[in-house]
Amino acid sequence: MLTPTRARSSERNLRNATLADLATRLDSQQQRKVDVVAPASAIRAQGGMLVVDQAERRITAEGVTSVAGTYEPTGVCESGIADKLGVPLPYLRRMRAEAPHLYDANVNEWLGRDGRRFLVRALSAEDGGTGQARAFLSNGYKIIDNFDVLTAVLDGVRQAGVQVDIASCDLSDQRMYVRLTAPEIRGYAPYLLRNYRSPYSGRTGAENPTVFAGLLISNSETGCGSLSMTPQLTVQICDNGMPMTRDVVRAVHLGAKLDEGRVEWSDDTQRKTLAVYTAQARDTVRRFLDRDYVEANIREIERTSGAPVADVEETIKSVSKTLRFTEEQRKGVFDHFIRGGDLTAGGVLHAVTSYAQTVQDPDDAHELEAQGIRAMELAAA
Repeated sequence: MLTPTRARSSERNLRNATLADLATRLDSQQQRKVDVVAPASAIRAQGGMLVVDQAERRITAEGVTSVAGTYEPTGVCESGIADKLGVPLPYLRRMRAEAPHLYDANVNEWLGRDGRRFLVRALSAEDGGTGQARAFLSNGYKIIDNFDVLTAVLDGVRQAGVQVDIASCDLSDQRMYVRLTAPEIRGYAPYLLRNYRSPYSGRTGAENPTVFAGLLISNSETGCGSLSMTPQLTVQICDNGMPMTRDVVRAVHLGAKLDEGRVEWSDDTQRKTLAVYTAQARDTVRRFLDRDYVEANIREIERTSGAPVADVEETIKSVSKTLRFTEEQRKGVFDHFIRGGDLTAGGVLHAVTSYAQTVQDPDDAHELEAQGIRAMELAAA
């Protein structure tokens, strides 16, 4: 039986990356960002691409001029176009892939009938060619950039005076995820881990039942969710993460209507915005990176975790159906359940969070991990 391996970064996504890798990618994106609020009349589809008038700036002999920008839509951007224009997303994607002329005709027809303004979030091309349209949003969307979130959160952690490690960083077209652990703030879960063996290290929970405090920081720049800070417990022997989703702290992306034109913030606005997120991160760290909080949540989990699982296959099938896991995910969870050797509801929790580490797509992986405790509760019912 092969030992499972944790997912690694792909060319497009970052998965289990270092803080340095994430900072480099975010800095590159920050330099290339084009955020423009434009009326529907200034946006058009051409050859399956999205063209936005006066989105880009060019330096010529006459000075700096504004020119149209041409961008290839990401899947997230296509979802936004479909939602805003009322076009079924599968049909929109099929047209763009198989009949770009129909895609252009449909998008341009509905844009031509629309009197609203939209926020297009894009990245200019590094070589001056076709850029990337990342999101198609309402002009009431409040921009909270990943780079600013990362800066503010790390400053807030510093102000809170808690020593943390950056356990992993993930980035997709939809979201950024930064997982912090605080090894000095720990608890012990001997009952939860007494029968568990890590499929990665082979170490047993009976030998080392240590659980660390931590936080999962998540943000979307493209309309796929709020800025959130979720307390998380991490098992030392396997890095299985258990997010306490009921205690999540959120900041939603809703604000005043943005003015037409390129979106550019003053230094004063940036400082004030960062100060708010820094204070929120500081207060969240002080609230959740706390030994009493860790111990209380371990005891609560352990009240459910010991329920025996008699029919393993049927239990995993039922849990997977309720939580809408794919067939591939169901098989992966089942495999990790067997490898873990813990035939209890707690073993289902371990299986879900362990398998999530092998999933390449960052969004799928974190969505699975967030279901771990719920999966345990269903298995125990």
